[in-house]
Amino acid sequence: MSSPSKRREMDLMKLMMTDYKVEMINDGMQEFYVEFHGPKESPYQGGVWKVRVELPDVYPYKSPSIGFINRIYHPNVDEMSGSVCLDVINQTWSPMFDLVNVFEVFLPQLLLYPNPSDPLNGEAAALMMRDRTTYDQRVKEYCEKYAKSEDAGAVPEEKSSDEEVSEEEYASSDEEVAGKADL
Repeated sequence: MSSPSKRREMDLMKLMMTDYKVEMINDGMQEFYVEFHGPKESPYQGGVWKVRVELPDVYPYKSPSIGFINRIYHPNVDEMSGSVCLDVINQTWSPMFDLVNVFEVFLPQLLLYPNPSDPLNGEAAALMMRDRTTYDQRVKEYCEKYAKSEDAGAVPEEKSSDEEVSEEEYASSDEEVAGKADL
């Protein structure tokens, strides 16, 4: 027997044990950011996004709320708010799914197989249906312009005492953060 809060904690720990960078918001376990990389062999390859995840009180019985923080060009993502239109997250969510599924299966599938017939970004949907080559080029332009590591707000993680930080990593992390305000 597992309560929603124990399941939330377990799923979050499982996600943190993967290669994803997870940054907590406030002190609770209900809101956090995850650094997400575009899938290989797609126009999103090389892009890095900061994705906000909010878990409802009754998670996993209700789906998480997912939104891109930095801009992405996609028919099923609202360009201004970053909210995601994804059936498996919004309508067909099951408690059998977990947070790792969201980042290893659902979001990559969304980027690899957009659904222009159910758009949040009508311009991207129309362009994709009219001219796929130009659409792919626009996706790549957005990746170059808005989806680099520093755009994802890559903040150096606090390292535990058993992890070593190289001098080069430490120096570059300091330079990236200097002068940037939280938005």
